[in-house]
Amino acid sequence: MDLATRILELQKRALEHREVLLTEEAAKTALVMPFLQSLGYDVFNPSEVVPEFTADVGTKKGEKVDYAICSEGKVSILIECKPSTVELNINHAGQLFRYFSVTDARLAVLTNGVVYQFYSDVERPNKMDDKPFFTFSLDGVKGTDVKTLEKFAKATFDIDKIVQEAGNLKLQSLLRKEIEKEFAEPSEDFVRMLASRVHEGRLTPAIKDSFTKMIASSISTIIRELVNDRLSSALNASNPSTLEPDGSEEEPNEDGVITTPEEISGFHIIQAIASKFVDPKRVIIRDAKSYCAILLDDNNRKTIARMHFNGITTKYLGTFVGKDEQRHLLPELTHIYQLSEHIESRLKELNGAGA
Repeated sequence: MDLATRILELQKRALEHREVLLTEEAAKTALVMPFLQSLGYDVFNPSEVVPEFTADVGTKKGEKVDYAICSEGKVSILIECKPSTVELNINHAGQLFRYFSVTDARLAVLTNGVVYQFYSDVERPNKMDDKPFFTFSLDGVKGTDVKTLEKFAKATFDIDKIVQEAGNLKLQSLLRKEIEKEFAEPSEDFVRMLASRVHEGRLTPAIKDSFTKMIASSISTIIRELVNDRLSSALNASNPSTLEPDGSEEEPNEDGVITTPEEISGFHIIQAIASKFVDPKRVIIRDAKSYCAILLDDNNRKTIARMHFNGITTKYLGTFVGKDEQRHLLPELTHIYQLSEHIESRLKELNGAGA
């Protein structure tokens, strides 16, 4: 089972049981320990994952960090846990700050089981930074998150490389937040900068307001078109279809459902996989508000797969055995190809049932 799949299972657990994970111990047992296991660490080996790690610091005696991950007898990662209902802030990291300077650790994690904040000593050696260089949340898993998490896995863990890259990750994270702010609500400085390049004359309040709206709309259009272009290039659809993501504005059907370019491209991939077993014309897309179904013979009793693409950051593909659906995290849309066996097995099942 790959890391992306393990993270998806952990995400489902967090979503289903978060309301009962009210204590720190509950969050540690249900979420944090499985998270460490997903990274390849043996949580039942006390020489590798040390619970309630103690290292007296100055006048602070008997203070404990929830976990210390050790390698070759040295502490490599310190982990401090809080209840899943707590919104993390730097005030929760007191022990991490103190322990960071008196152990060999150069990586610290503050978590409530759902959100994981990764810290290092990017700004000053041997002193933990005030801000995390990477934050990961089970509430919204991105494909780039999984790729970054792979760096912290036991099999590939290299603290020198992580610390070296931490500075870039931290700057990228800060830049991303600023860019997202500008994209969502263009600032006055940003509007003035762009407007001055295309508009001659004084920028009156009315003109500035008009430019603000046009810039936000233009940014949305550019992003949509870039996504469409990237998907078209990656897929290089070898299976012609009348459904093509052409970059135009999607129109809702009579039920108010919009079939997005990503859903159309996902359909193309599944149709291509299915073409080894059935005539691709028998594979039909049928969109709904909560998911987009791929059906055999346009029969809702013959569901091949379901695309759950309506989340802002997280996308899944649902595959079937009988009536049971299993959801798979899709870090990238082309990850569907790695689920070919599930799709092929489902087609064999449907054909065996008289499809």
